[in-house]
Amino acid sequence: MIAFRIDRRSGVATYLQLVHQVRQALRLGALEPGDRLPTAREVVAAVAINPNTVLRAYRELEREGLVEPRPGQGTFVQRSLSRAAAGADSPLRAEAVVWVARARAAGLEREDIEALTEAALDATFAVAPAAPGPGPGPTPSPERATRRSPQSMEEDT
Repeated sequence: MIAFRIDRRSGVATYLQLVHQVRQALRLGALEPGDRLPTAREVVAAVAINPNTVLRAYRELEREGLVEPRPGQGTFVQRSLSRAAAGADSPLRAEAVVWVARARAAGLEREDIEALTEAALDATFAVAPAAPGPGPGPTPSPERATRRSPQSMEEDT
């Protein structure tokens, strides 16, 4: 069972944090098809958020085809996003754990490590520059695009 956690200072909408955590659990194999997600009531009791926020997150996951609601039974995982190379016993994951331990031993905090890995990911997955001319420019990630003020975050909880 997934245990949600909410970072109220992140600037990311609460429902998107839930969506992200489910996607991450699906990628890492912590959730598999057939697993039941916690009920809205269970999530509310665990992290003290509005039940509508949980339902909004579950609707988003349903829209993506990742989960399906079963009336009277709950919300169940419909498909996985995991790959063998990211599994709990994969060599890549073991290397990542060792690398993070080295970064911590070097004095880096979680935010430092996240910034460093994000920079490496950005460099690795860099998008080719767009052709010259009028255009909206690069599209921000959905999570970045939805960062909001703390006041608007209160509306979600």
